[in-house]
Amino acid sequence: MRILLAEDEPELNRALVAVFTKNNYSVDSVFDGEEAVTYLTEGDYDCAVLDVMMPKMDGITALKTIRKAGKTLPVLILTAKSEIDDRILGLDSGADDYLTKPFAVKELLARVRAITRRLTVGVDANLTFGNATLSRSTYLLTTPTGECRLTNKEFQMLEMLMSAPNQVVSPEQFMEKIWGFDSDAEIGVVWVYVAYLRKKLAAVGANVQIKALRNAGYTLETI
Repeated sequence: MRILLAEDEPELNRALVAVFTKNNYSVDSVFDGEEAVTYLTEGDYDCAVLDVMMPKMDGITALKTIRKAGKTLPVLILTAKSEIDDRILGLDSGADDYLTKPFAVKELLARVRAITRRLTVGVDANLTFGNATLSRSTYLLTTPTGECRLTNKEFQMLEMLMSAPNQVVSPEQFMEKIWGFDSDAEIGVVWVYVAYLRKKLAAVGANVQIKALRNAGYTLETI
C-alpha cells in the first residue's frame, strides 16, 4: 500500500517515514501543502496523511483541493489543534479521520488501517495463480513444494501481476505504483526485481513464470 505523507517538521517527517516503511508501506514524503497537492493529483496513492499547519498551503486547503479534483483516496489529518470545531472542519472538508498531536505510533497505524480498510473490502486475503499462492497479510509466496517471504517491493510487483494474470504490466506502471513518479530509481530497477521474483518462483517450485514482452512489459503466465 502506498502512502503520501505531508508533514513540515523534518524530524517527525523522517520518523513517520521510518515507521510506515517498517510496517510494509511504500511512502513518499513532502513538506508543504502545495507539494502534497501535486503528488496526490499526479501520483497513484492508496492513502494520504496530511498535517494541518504547513507552509505554502495548509492541510485543510490541500484536502479541499484534491477533493475538488475528484481524488477519493482515504485521508488522515494530523494537527496540534484539539478543539471540536477544528475536528469538524477537517471532517467536513473531506477527511476520513483526524488525529491530534502528540499521538502514539500504534494509534496512527491503527487509524491508517481503519481508513484504508474499505479499499480491501471484498478483496481476497490470498491471490492464487497456477500452483502459487501469495498472502496479502504475510507476504508469503507458497506452493505445494515450498514457501518464501517476499520483500515489500517484491510483494507489490507480484501482487500487481497476480491480480491481472496474462495481462501486460509496463515498467512505467510498476515505477509509478511502487517507486513513485519522483523516485531517483532508474527504470532498470524493475528488471532487477523481476529477476529476484523469477528466482523465488523457481525456488518454491511455482508452475508460473514472469514473461517479458519486448517494448511492452511483463505478464504472468503458467508454464
